[in-house]
Amino acid sequence: MSVVRAVGMMSGTSLDGVDVALIETDGEKVTGFGPTGYRPYSASERILLQTALSRAAALTNRRDRPAVLADAEALVTRAHADAFEAFLDRHDLDRAGIAVVGFHGQTVLHRPAQQLTIQIGNGPALAKRIGIPVVYDFRAADVAAGGQGAPLVPVYHCALVSMESFDGPTAVVNVGGVANVTHCVPGRPPVACDTGPGNALIDDFVRQRSNQPFDQGGALAASGKVAGGIVARALENSFFDLPPPKSLDRNDFADVLPQLSRFSPGDGAATLTMLTAASIARVVPNLPSAPVRFVISGGGAHNRTLMTLLHELLAPAKVMTADAIGWSGDALEAQAFAYLAVRSQRGLPITFPTTTGVAKPLTGGVVAVP
Repeated sequence: MSVVRAVGMMSGTSLDGVDVALIETDGEKVTGFGPTGYRPYSASERILLQTALSRAAALTNRRDRPAVLADAEALVTRAHADAFEAFLDRHDLDRAGIAVVGFHGQTVLHRPAQQLTIQIGNGPALAKRIGIPVVYDFRAADVAAGGQGAPLVPVYHCALVSMESFDGPTAVVNVGGVANVTHCVPGRPPVACDTGPGNALIDDFVRQRSNQPFDQGGALAASGKVAGGIVARALENSFFDLPPPKSLDRNDFADVLPQLSRFSPGDGAATLTMLTAASIARVVPNLPSAPVRFVISGGGAHNRTLMTLLHELLAPAKVMTADAIGWSGDALEAQAFAYLAVRSQRGLPITFPTTTGVAKPLTGGVVAVP
């Protein structure tokens, strides 16, 4: 199959903004990496998206868009179009040289047990505006077939790992709003699952208790003390005993936040950061084999307090950031959706029994043409 240039765009559960990235791929191997970009959400845009998340909890039909959801969907579509156009301009890229755009949209509800997953974002409208085919709605086919619909990035994680001269099993951990792990062994299908809370609870707590959108570098957490009892109780949730595959909604552990109402900002941030680290460590016994290294990507890789905890809790395995080995940790998920878009166009599987629990390897995504 021929190699093409594809752009991926990702707006994660942290609600911070739109990541954009270009790669060159045939849908199996990644042969080149292009530039990356970012379009942050404004404070008012984040408020609208947060409102949409809360209203989406009552939805039972994935096609419904009551007023605030419709407004949020229009925002997400417009923000991605703006991000894409700015990306082309900034890097002087030829639109005609881009074969496809992968558009994840914004997840507002994920309940696979009810065969319900909702990512807002209008793929056909985006394709019409940018004049390039768009692949979107990546999760729906898997959920309809009985899969978890998440995580979607594992096949890309293992494509990256296959490019390295690693010995032994490698775990790639993305710490976004929710954290997920992919267990990669060359020649074997990826094994993956969500591990637990990522940045979402930390971000929500910091926004509630300060004027900051997140804990920059983990400085707030570093100033506080961990409430071990709260972490221990959260880890009693039956989710942590389940083997892969398994997935979470962004708000599945939101009940931890009220328990921190009387805590100082530092102690609350420290406790939530420990919960993220401990839940990542908790997944190791459920993996096919103990990884010899963990590659950390996503926003959590910039949290020095979290990284210190992961080094301690995951020893003797090596812990490193994606950037440290030459990957683009911040843009990795955007790159992944470029990769998945090409796989979708070519009918290649994007989810597997070992990543989402679907009965057989399955392609996914819907193609919208200009």
